[in-house]
Amino acid sequence: MKVLIIGSGGREHAVADAFSRSSTVSEIIVSPGNAGIAEDFRCLPLNGQDEIAGFCHDKAVDLVFIGPEQPIKDGLSDLLRAEGIRVLAPSRDAARLETSKAFAKQLMLKHHVPTASYSLLRDESAAREVLAKCSYPIVLKADGLAAGKGVIICSNESAALQACAGLFRHSAGSSGILAEEYLQGWEVSLFAFCAKDTFQTSLFAQDHKQLYDQDMGPNTGGMGAVCPVVAAEEYRQEIEDKILAPVLTAMKELGCPYEGVLYLGLMITQQGPKVVEFNCRFGDPEAQALLPLLKTDFMELCLAMTEGRIGKLKLEWMNQAAVAVVLAAPGYPAAYKKGIRIRCPQMDSKVFFSGVTREHSDLISCGGRVLTVMNMADTLDNARAAVYRDIESTDFPEKVYRKDIGKRKNLLF
Repeated sequence: MKVLIIGSGGREHAVADAFSRSSTVSEIIVSPGNAGIAEDFRCLPLNGQDEIAGFCHDKAVDLVFIGPEQPIKDGLSDLLRAEGIRVLAPSRDAARLETSKAFAKQLMLKHHVPTASYSLLRDESAAREVLAKCSYPIVLKADGLAAGKGVIICSNESAALQACAGLFRHSAGSSGILAEEYLQGWEVSLFAFCAKDTFQTSLFAQDHKQLYDQDMGPNTGGMGAVCPVVAAEEYRQEIEDKILAPVLTAMKELGCPYEGVLYLGLMITQQGPKVVEFNCRFGDPEAQALLPLLKTDFMELCLAMTEGRIGKLKLEWMNQAAVAVVLAAPGYPAAYKKGIRIRCPQMDSKVFFSGVTREHSDLISCGGRVLTVMNMADTLDNARAAVYRDIESTDFPEKVYRKDIGKRKNLLF
């Protein structure tokens, strides 16, 4: 079977790697991909939805896998389905669980799904009124997509007003800002493989959002991930029964059943699991830690979602731990340095590329998060040791990375 993956980041590199282990996949194309992905898989630019659909028809593509959220929001999956092309991604309407945080909150409150309390701020006048009465810290979130940069934790009213002003100027905040209760606890990620109102869930993973060790510094798109998180297993049934099942049932009742990968960002609180956010795709860098542990044929998993038989599929995972560490450019997540030459020697770890291009025979950094180094082992400590050993041998001057991925106390393997 022939697969087309839409996207250009480390997540898409990990997805391509998962498809490459399938016995039924004969060809993998990534569009647009990047110079690092191109070392392993064919990459080519396809400009616009019509060109993607035309390519699928001309080349008899059997499955399109959409990696990032923006093309899903733009309706690519809807167009491909209308063209009779098999695609794995939710519809634009179903993806509102991610593309509109206000929509997701309203749905959760209506169906009694545990999440943080919130107020929706429509303009700066409303913000001033609400923020004057808040208990701090609070979490501010742009209603729309913000490429991982739409969430700000504020410790006082002055900081919150300043953050709101910036978010309202961003297109993602133009439809409003959510002022959310700050949840106390520890975060964990879970992925649901969905076919309308049936699903199966993955291993638990954990992202590390802050830029610096000990969870200090600004939030990023993710500086590393580990999988599995055994301490979260006791909450699986509660999450499936009180969060996943009612949300998927509600989406079906709204006329936009969810098909594809649904990411649950969760906070484990003293009251139990609560939803931090939904994403309509795999997380990045969680996918780089999760997918290498999958024993079940990934193509078969994708087909089971598109054919509505996910409940009958046997999901199997390796009895190992994976650690994935992001190497970023200096300055990230703000303005970052570009044009740094990168050389990755032969190593035990797997490298998933994101922000790279090519200059002559060299890979050159062109993004904030540049690559992810991942390794698996029988224990978390052994996986960590292998990853950091290979990071030290990576020739990436001025690389920025956390030294403590996998050292949080709740991570037990």
